[in-house]
Amino acid sequence: MKKLLYLFLFCFTLLPKNHAQQTVSAANRFLQSLSKEQQLLTSFPFDAEERFNYHFVPLTRKGISFNEMNEEQKTAALNLLQTCLSTETYQKSAEIRGLEVLLKKIEKRNPEDKYRDPENYHFSLFGIPSNTTVWGWRYEGHHQSFNFTFNKGIMVSGTPGFLGSNPGRVLEGDLKNKQILKEETDFGFQLVQSLDADQLKSALIDTAAPVDIISFDKKRIELYTSGGISFDRLNAAQQQLLLQLVKLYINRYTRLFADDMLKAIQADGLNKLRFFWAGKKSNEPGNGHYYRVQGNTLLIEYDNTQNNANHVHSVIRDLKNDFGGDALLEHYLNEHKK
Repeated sequence: MKKLLYLFLFCFTLLPKNHAQQTVSAANRFLQSLSKEQQLLTSFPFDAEERFNYHFVPLTRKGISFNEMNEEQKTAALNLLQTCLSTETYQKSAEIRGLEVLLKKIEKRNPEDKYRDPENYHFSLFGIPSNTTVWGWRYEGHHQSFNFTFNKGIMVSGTPGFLGSNPGRVLEGDLKNKQILKEETDFGFQLVQSLDADQLKSALIDTAAPVDIISFDKKRIELYTSGGISFDRLNAAQQQLLLQLVKLYINRYTRLFADDMLKAIQADGLNKLRFFWAGKKSNEPGNGHYYRVQGNTLLIEYDNTQNNANHVHSVIRDLKNDFGGDALLEHYLNEHKK
Protein backbone atom coordinates (compact mmCIF):
# COMPACT_ATOMS: atom_id res chain seq x y z
CA MET A 1 0.00 0.00 0.00
CA LYS A 2 2.84 2.37 0.91
CA LYS A 3 4.53 1.68 -2.42
CA LEU A 4 1.35 2.59 -4.27
CA LEU A 5 1.03 5.80 -2.24
CA TYR A 6 4.64 6.79 -2.93
CA LEU A 7 4.16 6.04 -6.62
CA PHE A 8 1.03 8.21 -6.70
CA LEU A 9 2.77 11.09 -4.94
CA PHE A 10 5.80 10.80 -7.22
CA CYS A 11 3.66 10.87 -10.35
CA PHE A 12 1.57 13.73 -9.00
CA THR A 13 4.66 15.88 -8.41
CA LEU A 14 5.69 15.30 -12.00
CA LEU A 15 2.37 16.39 -13.50
CA PRO A 16 2.96 20.18 -13.69
CA LYS A 17 6.40 19.73 -15.26
CA ASN A 18 5.20 17.08 -17.70
CA HIS A 19 2.36 19.36 -18.73
CA ALA A 20 4.83 22.18 -19.36
CA GLN A 21 6.92 19.76 -21.41
CA GLN A 22 3.87 19.22 -23.62
CA THR A 23 3.77 22.97 -24.22
CA VAL A 24 7.49 23.11 -24.96
CA SER A 25 7.08 20.29 -27.49
CA ALA A 26 4.02 21.95 -29.04
CA ALA A 27 5.81 25.30 -29.29
CA ASN A 28 8.79 23.74 -31.03
CA ARG A 29 6.57 21.74 -33.41
CA PHE A 30 4.81 24.99 -34.28
CA LEU A 31 8.11 26.80 -34.87
CA GLN A 32 9.44 23.94 -36.97
CA SER A 33 6.33 24.05 -39.15
CA LEU A 34 7.13 27.66 -40.09
CA SER A 35 9.48 28.84 -42.80
CA LYS A 36 12.60 30.79 -41.78
CA GLU A 37 10.90 34.03 -42.78
CA GLN A 38 7.82 33.16 -40.74
CA GLN A 39 9.96 32.26 -37.73
CA LEU A 40 11.52 35.72 -37.85
CA LEU A 41 8.02 37.25 -37.74
CA THR A 42 7.02 35.05 -34.82
CA SER A 43 10.03 35.01 -32.47
CA PHE A 44 11.28 37.75 -30.14
CA PRO A 45 13.78 37.89 -27.26
CA PHE A 46 12.17 37.25 -23.88
CA ASP A 47 13.09 40.75 -22.70
CA ALA A 48 11.62 42.46 -25.78
CA GLU A 49 9.20 45.28 -24.96
CA GLU A 50 6.80 43.65 -27.42
CA ARG A 51 6.04 41.03 -24.74
CA PHE A 52 4.10 43.71 -22.84
CA ASN A 53 2.23 44.97 -25.91
CA TYR A 54 -1.10 43.61 -24.71
CA HIS A 55 -4.46 44.59 -26.22
CA PHE A 56 -7.80 43.14 -27.22
CA VAL A 57 -9.16 45.36 -30.00
CA PRO A 58 -8.78 44.93 -33.79
CA LEU A 59 -5.38 46.38 -34.69
CA THR A 60 -2.17 45.62 -36.57
CA ARG A 61 -0.18 43.17 -34.46
CA LYS A 62 3.26 41.62 -34.56
CA GLY A 63 3.61 37.88 -34.69
CA ILE A 64 2.17 35.53 -37.28
CA SER A 65 -1.58 35.26 -37.83
CA PHE A 66 -3.74 32.47 -39.21
CA ASN A 67 -3.86 34.49 -42.44
CA GLU A 68 -0.17 33.71 -43.05
CA MET A 69 -0.40 30.01 -42.16
CA ASN A 70 -1.20 26.90 -44.13
CA GLU A 71 -3.44 24.21 -42.66
CA GLU A 72 -0.58 22.25 -41.11
CA GLN A 73 0.72 25.39 -39.40
CA LYS A 74 -2.73 26.34 -38.15
CA THR A 75 -3.14 22.90 -36.61
CA ALA A 76 0.24 23.21 -34.88
CA ALA A 77 -0.65 26.69 -33.57
CA LEU A 78 -3.99 25.52 -32.19
CA ASN A 79 -2.35 22.47 -30.61
CA LEU A 80 -0.06 24.87 -28.75
CA LEU A 81 -3.08 26.83 -27.53
CA GLN A 82 -4.77 23.63 -26.34
CA THR A 83 -1.84 22.80 -24.05
CA CYS A 84 -2.42 25.93 -21.97
CA LEU A 85 -6.21 26.41 -21.90
CA SER A 86 -9.00 24.33 -20.44
CA THR A 87 -11.24 22.49 -22.88
CA GLU A 88 -14.09 24.92 -22.13
CA THR A 89 -11.94 27.99 -22.72
CA TYR A 90 -10.49 26.59 -25.92
CA GLN A 91 -14.08 26.19 -27.16
CA LYS A 92 -14.96 29.74 -26.10
CA SER A 93 -11.88 30.97 -27.95
CA ALA A 94 -13.03 29.31 -31.18
CA GLU A 95 -16.55 30.70 -30.78
CA ILE A 96 -15.24 34.23 -30.18
CA ARG A 97 -13.26 34.01 -33.42
CA GLY A 98 -16.46 32.91 -35.12
CA LEU A 99 -18.25 36.06 -33.96
CA GLU A 100 -16.05 38.06 -36.33
CA VAL A 101 -18.05 36.59 -39.23
CA LEU A 102 -21.30 37.58 -37.53
CA LEU A 103 -20.03 41.11 -36.78
CA LYS A 104 -19.09 41.56 -40.42
CA LYS A 105 -22.69 40.78 -41.40
CA ILE A 106 -24.18 42.96 -38.67
CA GLU A 107 -21.99 45.90 -39.67
CA LYS A 108 -22.69 45.27 -43.38
CA ARG A 109 -19.04 45.35 -44.33
CA ASN A 110 -17.84 44.61 -47.85
CA PRO A 111 -16.54 41.07 -48.49
CA GLU A 112 -13.00 42.40 -49.05
CA ASP A 113 -13.06 44.37 -45.76
CA LYS A 114 -10.69 42.66 -43.28
CA TYR A 115 -11.49 44.68 -40.15
CA ARG A 116 -13.61 41.77 -38.90
CA ASP A 117 -11.56 38.69 -39.63
CA PRO A 118 -11.62 35.31 -37.82
CA GLU A 119 -8.12 34.66 -39.19
CA ASN A 120 -6.62 37.85 -37.71
CA TYR A 121 -5.35 36.19 -34.52
CA HIS A 122 -1.63 36.23 -33.86
CA PHE A 123 0.95 33.95 -32.24
CA SER A 124 4.21 35.34 -30.84
CA LEU A 125 7.01 33.52 -29.00
CA PHE A 126 9.46 35.15 -26.60
CA GLY A 127 12.76 33.46 -25.85
CA ILE A 128 13.67 29.87 -26.69
CA PRO A 129 11.12 27.20 -25.72
CA SER A 130 12.81 24.52 -23.63
CA ASN A 131 12.64 22.89 -20.20
CA THR A 132 15.76 24.75 -19.03
CA THR A 133 15.03 28.32 -20.14
CA VAL A 134 12.82 31.27 -19.34
CA TRP A 135 10.45 31.79 -22.25
CA GLY A 136 6.89 32.73 -23.08
CA TRP A 137 4.32 33.07 -25.80
CA ARG A 138 1.20 35.06 -26.62
CA TYR A 139 -2.03 34.41 -28.46
CA GLU A 140 -3.96 37.57 -29.30
CA GLY A 141 -6.61 39.12 -31.53
CA HIS A 142 -9.97 40.86 -31.24
CA HIS A 143 -11.49 40.02 -27.85
CA GLN A 144 -8.75 37.53 -26.93
CA SER A 145 -5.36 37.80 -25.30
CA PHE A 146 -3.47 35.13 -23.37
CA ASN A 147 0.09 35.69 -22.20
CA PHE A 148 2.02 32.64 -20.97
CA THR A 149 5.40 32.48 -19.23
CA PHE A 150 7.53 29.44 -18.38
CA ASN A 151 10.57 29.00 -16.19
CA LYS A 152 12.62 25.79 -16.38
CA GLY A 153 9.76 23.53 -17.33
CA ILE A 154 7.08 25.14 -15.17
CA MET A 155 4.29 27.45 -16.31
CA VAL A 156 4.48 30.41 -13.94
CA SER A 157 1.97 32.79 -15.51
CA GLY A 158 -0.95 32.83 -17.92
CA THR A 159 -2.01 36.44 -17.54
CA PRO A 160 -3.25 38.86 -18.66
CA GLY A 161 -6.00 36.49 -19.77
CA PHE A 162 -8.72 38.38 -21.67
CA LEU A 163 -11.94 37.17 -23.29
CA GLY A 164 -14.64 39.38 -24.80
CA SER A 165 -17.81 38.88 -26.76
CA ASN A 166 -19.64 41.14 -29.20
CA PRO A 167 -22.54 40.59 -29.25
CA GLY A 168 -22.65 39.50 -25.62
CA ARG A 169 -25.89 37.75 -26.55
CA VAL A 170 -26.75 37.18 -30.19
CA LEU A 171 -30.12 38.81 -30.87
CA GLU A 172 -31.12 37.22 -34.17
CA GLY A 173 -30.24 34.70 -36.85
CA ASP A 174 -29.05 31.11 -36.58
CA LEU A 175 -27.10 31.86 -33.38
CA LYS A 176 -29.94 33.71 -31.65
CA ASN A 177 -29.54 33.78 -27.83
CA LYS A 178 -25.99 32.46 -28.02
CA GLN A 179 -23.99 33.80 -25.03
CA ILE A 180 -20.35 32.75 -25.05
CA LEU A 181 -19.59 34.43 -21.71
CA LYS A 182 -22.94 33.60 -20.10
CA GLU A 183 -21.46 32.19 -16.89
CA GLU A 184 -19.26 35.27 -16.40
CA THR A 185 -22.46 37.34 -16.58
CA ASP A 186 -24.79 35.11 -14.58
CA PHE A 187 -22.43 34.44 -11.67
CA GLY A 188 -21.83 38.16 -11.19
CA PHE A 189 -25.55 38.93 -11.10
CA GLN A 190 -26.24 36.03 -8.75
CA LEU A 191 -23.75 37.42 -6.27
CA VAL A 192 -24.80 41.08 -6.40
CA GLN A 193 -28.50 40.18 -6.20
CA SER A 194 -27.84 38.07 -3.10
CA LEU A 195 -26.46 41.05 -1.15
CA ASP A 196 -28.62 42.73 1.49
CA ALA A 197 -28.88 46.53 1.72
CA ASP A 198 -25.86 46.98 4.02
CA GLN A 199 -23.69 44.62 1.98
CA LEU A 200 -24.68 46.33 -1.26
CA LYS A 201 -23.77 49.71 0.20
CA SER A 202 -20.20 48.46 0.58
CA ALA A 203 -20.01 46.62 -2.75
CA LEU A 204 -21.52 49.38 -4.92
CA ILE A 205 -18.86 51.81 -6.14
CA ASP A 206 -20.99 53.69 -8.68
CA THR A 207 -24.55 53.67 -9.98
CA ALA A 208 -23.12 53.90 -13.53
CA ALA A 209 -20.76 51.27 -14.93
CA PRO A 210 -17.43 52.41 -16.45
CA VAL A 211 -17.20 52.36 -20.23
CA ASP A 212 -14.66 49.51 -20.14
CA ILE A 213 -12.58 47.41 -17.77
CA ILE A 214 -10.51 49.86 -15.73
CA SER A 215 -7.20 48.00 -16.14
CA PHE A 216 -7.72 48.18 -19.93
CA ASP A 217 -4.34 47.55 -21.67
CA LYS A 218 -2.15 48.76 -18.80
CA LYS A 219 1.00 46.90 -17.80
CA ARG A 220 0.76 48.26 -14.26
CA ILE A 221 -2.56 47.96 -12.45
CA GLU A 222 -3.97 50.47 -10.01
CA LEU A 223 -5.90 48.75 -7.24
CA TYR A 224 -8.78 50.19 -5.25
CA THR A 225 -7.60 50.98 -1.72
CA SER A 226 -11.13 51.34 -0.36
CA GLY A 227 -14.65 50.11 -1.06
CA GLY A 228 -15.93 46.71 -2.03
CA ILE A 229 -17.30 44.04 0.26
CA SER A 230 -14.75 41.64 1.76
CA PHE A 231 -15.08 37.87 1.77
CA ASP A 232 -15.58 37.71 5.53
CA ARG A 233 -18.63 39.98 5.34
CA LEU A 234 -20.43 37.53 3.08
CA ASN A 235 -22.56 34.71 4.42
CA ALA A 236 -21.63 31.10 3.63
CA ALA A 237 -23.80 30.90 0.49
CA GLN A 238 -22.44 34.22 -0.81
CA GLN A 239 -18.88 33.12 -0.13
CA GLN A 240 -19.51 30.06 -2.29
CA LEU A 241 -20.86 32.31 -5.04
CA LEU A 242 -17.73 34.46 -4.91
CA LEU A 243 -15.46 31.41 -5.01
CA GLN A 244 -17.51 30.03 -7.89
CA LEU A 245 -16.89 33.28 -9.77
CA VAL A 246 -13.15 33.22 -9.02
CA LYS A 247 -12.85 29.57 -10.07
CA LEU A 248 -14.63 30.32 -13.34
CA TYR A 249 -11.85 32.72 -14.30
CA ILE A 250 -8.87 30.69 -13.09
CA ASN A 251 -10.33 27.63 -14.79
CA ARG A 252 -9.73 29.34 -18.09
CA TYR A 253 -6.44 27.51 -17.80
CA THR A 254 -5.48 23.85 -17.47
CA ARG A 255 -6.57 22.19 -14.23
CA LEU A 256 -3.10 21.94 -12.71
CA PHE A 257 -2.23 25.57 -13.35
CA ALA A 258 -5.67 26.68 -12.12
CA ASP A 259 -5.13 24.67 -8.94
CA ASP A 260 -1.83 26.49 -8.36
CA MET A 261 -3.53 29.87 -8.80
CA LEU A 262 -6.26 28.92 -6.34
CA LYS A 263 -3.69 27.75 -3.79
CA ALA A 264 -1.91 31.12 -4.06
CA ILE A 265 -5.21 32.95 -3.45
CA GLN A 266 -5.99 30.73 -0.47
CA ALA A 267 -2.49 31.15 0.97
CA ASP A 268 -2.84 34.91 0.77
CA GLY A 269 -6.13 34.65 2.66
CA LEU A 270 -9.65 34.50 1.23
CA ASN A 271 -10.71 37.35 3.53
CA LYS A 272 -8.51 39.67 1.46
CA LEU A 273 -10.78 39.16 -1.54
CA ARG A 274 -13.21 42.00 -2.19
CA PHE A 275 -16.15 42.21 -4.58
CA PHE A 276 -17.10 45.50 -6.27
CA TRP A 277 -20.13 46.34 -8.40
CA ALA A 278 -21.08 49.32 -10.56
CA GLY A 279 -24.17 50.01 -12.66
CA LYS A 280 -27.52 48.27 -12.82
CA LYS A 281 -28.28 45.21 -10.71
CA SER A 282 -30.81 43.61 -13.07
CA ASN A 283 -29.76 41.83 -16.23
CA GLU A 284 -31.91 43.52 -18.86
CA PRO A 285 -31.16 45.10 -22.25
CA GLY A 286 -29.47 48.46 -21.89
CA ASN A 287 -28.53 47.95 -18.23
CA GLY A 288 -24.80 48.58 -18.19
CA HIS A 289 -22.96 46.74 -15.41
CA TYR A 290 -19.45 46.08 -14.11
CA TYR A 291 -17.85 43.98 -11.42
CA ARG A 292 -14.40 43.51 -9.99
CA VAL A 293 -12.85 40.89 -7.71
CA GLN A 294 -9.65 42.08 -6.11
CA GLY A 295 -7.15 40.55 -3.72
CA ASN A 296 -3.40 40.79 -3.11
CA THR A 297 -2.66 38.24 -5.84
CA LEU A 298 -5.67 38.55 -8.13
CA LEU A 299 -7.69 40.98 -10.21
CA ILE A 300 -10.80 39.99 -12.14
CA GLU A 301 -12.77 42.54 -14.13
CA TYR A 302 -15.96 42.28 -16.16
CA ASP A 303 -17.68 45.11 -18.03
CA ASN A 304 -20.81 45.15 -20.21
CA THR A 305 -21.79 48.68 -21.26
CA GLN A 306 -21.10 49.07 -24.98
CA ASN A 307 -23.66 48.36 -27.72
CA ASN A 308 -26.61 48.93 -25.38
CA ALA A 309 -24.96 46.70 -22.76
CA ASN A 310 -24.51 43.79 -25.16
CA HIS A 311 -20.73 43.78 -25.50
CA VAL A 312 -18.73 41.97 -22.81
CA HIS A 313 -15.10 42.46 -21.77
CA SER A 314 -13.57 40.24 -19.08
CA VAL A 315 -10.04 39.73 -17.80
CA ILE A 316 -8.01 37.96 -15.14
CA ARG A 317 -4.67 39.37 -13.97
CA ASP A 318 -2.14 37.74 -11.64
CA LEU A 319 -0.90 40.67 -9.56
CA LYS A 320 2.39 38.97 -8.67
CA ASN A 321 3.13 37.14 -11.91
CA ASP A 322 1.50 39.19 -14.69
CA PHE A 323 3.61 38.77 -17.85
CA GLY A 324 5.74 36.39 -15.77
CA GLY A 325 6.49 38.95 -13.06
CA ASP A 326 9.34 41.40 -12.55
CA ALA A 327 11.42 38.91 -10.54
CA LEU A 328 11.53 36.41 -13.40
CA LEU A 329 12.51 39.09 -15.93
CA GLU A 330 15.30 40.26 -13.60
CA HIS A 331 16.48 36.66 -13.24
CA TYR A 332 16.50 36.28 -17.03
CA LEU A 333 18.52 39.45 -17.53
CA ASN A 334 21.03 38.49 -14.86
CA GLU A 335 21.50 35.04 -16.39
CA HIS A 336 22.23 36.60 -19.77
CA LYS A 337 24.87 38.88 -18.26
CA LYS A 338 26.94 35.91 -17.12
